[in-house]
Amino acid sequence: MAGTQQLGFMARIMARKSVAQVQRETETSELKRTLGPWNLLFLGIGCIIGAGIFVRTGNAAALHAGPAVLISYLIAGFICALAGLCYAELSSTLPVSGSAYTYSYTTVGEFAAWVMGALLLLEYGLAASVVAVGWAGYVVSLLGDYGIHIPAALTGPAGHALMEGSGTEMKPVLENGVPVITIFNLPAFLICMALAALLVIGVSESAKFNNFIVAIKTSVIVAFIIIGGWFVIEHFDTLKSNWDPFIPAATGEKGEFGWSGIMRAASIVFFAYIGFEAVSTAGQEAKNPAKDMPFGLLGSLFVCTILYILVSIVLTLLVNYKVLNVPDPVAVAVDALGPQWAWFAKIIKVGAIVGLTSVVLVLMYGQTRIFYTMARDGLLPRIFSTIHPKFKTPWINTILVGLITAFAAGFFDINTLGDMTSVGTLAAFAIVCLSVMWLRRTHPDIPRGYRVPFYPVVPILGIVFCIGLIFSVETRVLIFFGWYTLAMVILYFVYGMHNSQLQHGEPAIDAPEMTELPGPVVD
Repeated sequence: MAGTQQLGFMARIMARKSVAQVQRETETSELKRTLGPWNLLFLGIGCIIGAGIFVRTGNAAALHAGPAVLISYLIAGFICALAGLCYAELSSTLPVSGSAYTYSYTTVGEFAAWVMGALLLLEYGLAASVVAVGWAGYVVSLLGDYGIHIPAALTGPAGHALMEGSGTEMKPVLENGVPVITIFNLPAFLICMALAALLVIGVSESAKFNNFIVAIKTSVIVAFIIIGGWFVIEHFDTLKSNWDPFIPAATGEKGEFGWSGIMRAASIVFFAYIGFEAVSTAGQEAKNPAKDMPFGLLGSLFVCTILYILVSIVLTLLVNYKVLNVPDPVAVAVDALGPQWAWFAKIIKVGAIVGLTSVVLVLMYGQTRIFYTMARDGLLPRIFSTIHPKFKTPWINTILVGLITAFAAGFFDINTLGDMTSVGTLAAFAIVCLSVMWLRRTHPDIPRGYRVPFYPVVPILGIVFCIGLIFSVETRVLIFFGWYTLAMVILYFVYGMHNSQLQHGEPAIDAPEMTELPGPVVD
């Protein structure tokens, strides 16, 4: 009797959507297939280029890897490539909304899908918060250039002493002889709520406008590489000392320079790659998903890896890595070119602000997609799949996402948020790699528009490296991640399992559909 109950329990948590059911959901979707390969490529680049390169590169170099942060980018890029190859196979086989959540539901089962949904909240929701904090840093800096100053206590996370200066010369900001303690990051909170409102009313960017925003961000990065690279070549004899030593000696503390620091920095700059798989959330809108999805996924990853490596080289040669632990490291490096380049520093800040705004929008959009899909499946309350009668958007869902991201951005510091995002994303990537192997075993004959090369070596390495990089982050972040995961598991058994439409034999396709989902790429 106990064995039967156990079998029934295992059968329930491993219940899977059939491939045919997922394909039917895709066929009944009212989303328009308007996205070609270049739209998907620009979507990927647009989501990847964000707080990672504009903000976290400086943190990683100054605190952990020094000039060797470029090695960290290579390591993080390699791990993302392993996961990207797996995403490419899944997205070409199962071109559906919901991204890795739906992949897990179709391969490993419902419990794994729930866990994946929880991880994607860290990846998309908290990532939007990280980018919002980076956005706020550049906004505060740019406003300061024009003499506009937001109260210092409203420009940082709760309970942190506001610092000024850089590197070893950083010191607390004093008012009346008392250190300023920040209580709330108001600009970061406001941008999250503003973009949530934009998503609710359905005022979405067109594909052309999204490409324009991507062009601005990419142009700023390329201009920095060209102008900064030219300056480095002209003054190489003087600037080469900034690479001495290339790998700073380890301090003895875990993750502080040496090879331990390079790996720690890899887990930080890994955040810079988050977003390439956002292409997979557009599976139902791709014209030819079998060919276009792998092109968008891998192409955007390749382009951004090259840009990141070049930026890290120029950045750490222009200025000493010790001064880069600031909200706007790229602008700090441009300032080192001399006062005659002050105009370029302002352009860098404006480009970063414009670009980061679009990234916050894309990430919040992706999170609303995932909540919408989970609600249609019954794993979240159906109210989160409610479509506004006028705007045709999942408005309650979007308001919730806005509040989560806004409060996280308002109260937490960027390093804590970034580490939590990286851990959640690495765990999600490991499950995606596992899903490829599972689907190969359970459905070896279904058509695949793209197949992972060197199978099963690539997915196995993806799992191993993702898990390995998780354990390079701070212990406190791992403890939070453990408690968060435990809470989500309990929530599944309390709510998700009992309300799952799949468990009750009800097709998710009967849930309300949006005639149009708001987002960064809608023709």
